[in-house]
Amino acid sequence: MRVRDWDDIVDDVVESSGDPDDWRAVAGDRASGVGEDLYLGHPAEGVFHLKTYAKNPYEVRGVGTQVARKVDDGLTDFLPTDDDAGGRFAVQQPVDDEAAEETASELEQVVQAHADAPTTPDAFFEDVMEALDSPAFGPMEYDPYDRPEPVEGLAEEFADAEELLDAELDDLVDEDEVGRGFQ
Repeated sequence: MRVRDWDDIVDDVVESSGDPDDWRAVAGDRASGVGEDLYLGHPAEGVFHLKTYAKNPYEVRGVGTQVARKVDDGLTDFLPTDDDAGGRFAVQQPVDDEAAEETASELEQVVQAHADAPTTPDAFFEDVMEALDSPAFGPMEYDPYDRPEPVEGLAEEFADAEELLDAELDDLVDEDEVGRGFQ
C-alpha cells in the first residue's frame, strides 16, 4: 500500500477512465485526532481512502491511498446509492480559458431547460455535472460531526490502511505545529 498526498489521490480520480456518475462517497469525522475520513468508490476504479484536515481556512492537508482495486459485493453495502444518499459530491477541475465560453453557454442551456420543465434535484445535479464535464460525481453520505456507519465499516474492512493513514496524518498535524485543525 502506497501512501501519497491527498491531492495525488484526487488526481487519480480525475484521470480515471470510469463513468463519472458511477462514483460514490462516504465521509465523516476521524475516529481519533483532528480531521475527516473520506472514501471514494467506483465499480471499475476501486476504493480510495483519504484523511484530511484544514490547516487553516485556505489550506487542506492530508494523505490517502487506494484500498481496493474494485468494488466487490462486500464493499457495495458501505457505499451509498442514489436512493439512500443524503447528499451529492463532485470532483471538479477548473475550465480552461479556451473552453470557458462554450462551457458557460452549455451550462446556461442546462439551467434554462430545468427552469422550463419539471425536474428533480438529482436530475438537475447530474445534468450540471455533465455540462461541466465533471470527472467524478455521485451520491454521498456525509456527517460533519460524527462518523457514519459506512465509514466505520470501511475502517474495519481496511484496518491496516486506517492505522497507517492515521499515523501519517498525525505526523502532518505535528509537522504543521497547529495542534488541532482549523474549525
